[in-house]
Amino acid sequence: MLLHPTISVVAVAAIASTATYAQNASFGTPAEAKAMLEKVVISMKADPAKTISQINKGEGGFRDRDLYPTCAGPDGKNIAHPDPARIGLVQRDIKDVTGKPYGAEFASAVEEKITEVTYMYPRPGEDKRPVEKVGLATKVAGYICVVGYYK
Repeated sequence: MLLHPTISVVAVAAIASTATYAQNASFGTPAEAKAMLEKVVISMKADPAKTISQINKGEGGFRDRDLYPTCAGPDGKNIAHPDPARIGLVQRDIKDVTGKPYGAEFASAVEEKITEVTYMYPRPGEDKRPVEKVGLATKVAGYICVVGYYK
C-alpha cells in the first residue's frame, strides 16, 4: 500500500527534522549560553575565588557540551578558562585566526549589560578548524566573564 504523496513528504520532513534536532542537541544554544553567563554572574558576586576554581575544573555546572565560561581578572589577564594554556593571556590582546581582536571587544563589556562578539574559534573536542562563535560578555565584580556558543 502506497502512502499519499503529501503524507510521504511530511514523514520525510519529520524524520529529517528529528535528525537535525538530535545533531544540534549535542551543541549549546544561545539561550543556554546566556543562562550559563547569568549563573556565572550570580556565582562571581557570591564567591569569585570558588567560581574561578570551578570554571577551571569544569565543575559546578560550568561545563556543558561545548559551552563553558571564561573570565579575565581586573588586571585584564585570563584567570578562568577550561584550557590551562589560555590562563594568563592578556584578554585585550587575543585575536582570532582572521586577526579580529575579539578579546578587546570582550574587555569593553560593562556591568549589567551583555556585549555580543562574533569571532572564529575551534569547537572543543573537534579538529582545530575554527568555526563562527558568538561570545556573550559582561563585567561582574571587576572581572570580565564570557560564555560563547557556536553557530
